[in-house]
Amino acid sequence: MSDTTASNGQITGFGTKGYRSYVLIALMLIYTLNFIDRTLISVVAQPIINTFSLNDTQWGLLSGPPFALFYALMGIPIAMWADRSNRVMVIAVCVIVWSIMTALCGMATGFLWLLLFRVGVAVGEAGCTPPANSIITDYYPPKSRANAIGIYSMGVTLGGVLAQLFGGTIASIKGADFGAWIDSIGLGFMFSGMDWTTVEGWRIAFVVIGAPGAIIALILWLTIKEPPRGYSDPPDADPLRKAPFFEAFQEFGVKPTFWWLALGAALVAFVGYGLISFQAPFLQRVHGIGVREAAIMYGAPLAAFAAFGTFIGGLLSEKLSGRYPAVVAWLPAVGLLIAVPAYIAAFFSPTLTMAFALWAIAAVGHYAYLGAQYSVGTGIVSPRSRATTIAVLLLIISLIGNGIGPLFVGAMSDFFMAREIGLSGYGDLAATFDPKMCGAKVLELGEAGPALCAAYGNGLRQSMAATVLVFIVAAGCYYMSSRTYLRDRYNPDAH
Repeated sequence: MSDTTASNGQITGFGTKGYRSYVLIALMLIYTLNFIDRTLISVVAQPIINTFSLNDTQWGLLSGPPFALFYALMGIPIAMWADRSNRVMVIAVCVIVWSIMTALCGMATGFLWLLLFRVGVAVGEAGCTPPANSIITDYYPPKSRANAIGIYSMGVTLGGVLAQLFGGTIASIKGADFGAWIDSIGLGFMFSGMDWTTVEGWRIAFVVIGAPGAIIALILWLTIKEPPRGYSDPPDADPLRKAPFFEAFQEFGVKPTFWWLALGAALVAFVGYGLISFQAPFLQRVHGIGVREAAIMYGAPLAAFAAFGTFIGGLLSEKLSGRYPAVVAWLPAVGLLIAVPAYIAAFFSPTLTMAFALWAIAAVGHYAYLGAQYSVGTGIVSPRSRATTIAVLLLIISLIGNGIGPLFVGAMSDFFMAREIGLSGYGDLAATFDPKMCGAKVLELGEAGPALCAAYGNGLRQSMAATVLVFIVAAGCYYMSSRTYLRDRYNPDAH
């Protein structure tokens, strides 16, 4: 591997083109693993809700605030650690932590234990994106970063695809069948005291998907070289001096672009995390399909469309940047305004086929923003402050988006469900209604059963549609960030 420069002496990136591509793909796959483990819980949401008898507000609490709080709290110290030490090592350690905690989620014996293990996943995953973005900016020069970070950001949606495919498939396996398979490959002796008939599929999914992370972390550590900080920036950028937190804050804190970007990205995450937390329950309640079908036939394809949206957003930003220098900042607003009517139409569509087509269009427009939040965030600060800047950005996104989004959707769902039940004339049954009876056992609820189960689905439908309207405000924030982006963009000649 050798450092590469253009014929005019300008640095074009660290390492050979082939090795840079390998590093980028490897980091994208790590980010993909990050989101597989993070998203898996939403794929198996309804079975967990049934196992622990949760209402939607409780489910929103489990999938939102605790994870977001610890993800946010740990993000900044881990990023500061990454700004001062080997970033590849930091990522590898964090992969091991979140993978072990994911596997332990499948062993949770109660709601509290599941909550604690999810916190463990959050702590590990907090150490992925800030150092990864910092590494990418050292491997790739400014002109190629929007596309490179866009490719890296595809890990969010690719992780969603694989979580749906693997999670949905594995979660549909019966414990007895999985135990028989374990015996068939000669590993039954390791679980000699286990009664596989009592093991639920969602538990198996967590263990099987979480366990391989340690091996992946080792491969990362052995094959990716830590690049010199600021290698792909002009020499006078002084990348080797590490910025303390408050120095980094002084650098990005005075730039309006950062705050408009942070608010816009946080509001998009508010909607995105809220929708993904209840996507599988929506498909199962409103359209009456099972966990496996919801994940494989609809969840995975929708995640693939979202991945395409992330890719096309980064690509368009790079292609149009010559004519529209601030395109990376305002393009997400266009996508979000397209997504709003498409999502709402999808939620109220009478057929699943039509709903899927509209949902796919919405997903492309929705996720076109993802690369922009990192490109703009790293583009307005010096190399020595990038990891800390991204960590603060993710803190804001996590607290508002992941922290409040799922809880908001869940609470609104319960509110609208109670309202629907009241309008149906069966309000006196709301307190004793058991949603687990919906589906094959609906007749056991008596004549009120169909109305109660319809309210269970319609409440969630109305909640998700109302939440999507927040995109309009988010689009305005991205537009405002585009107005100051060129002025706030980092200029080494001015330092």
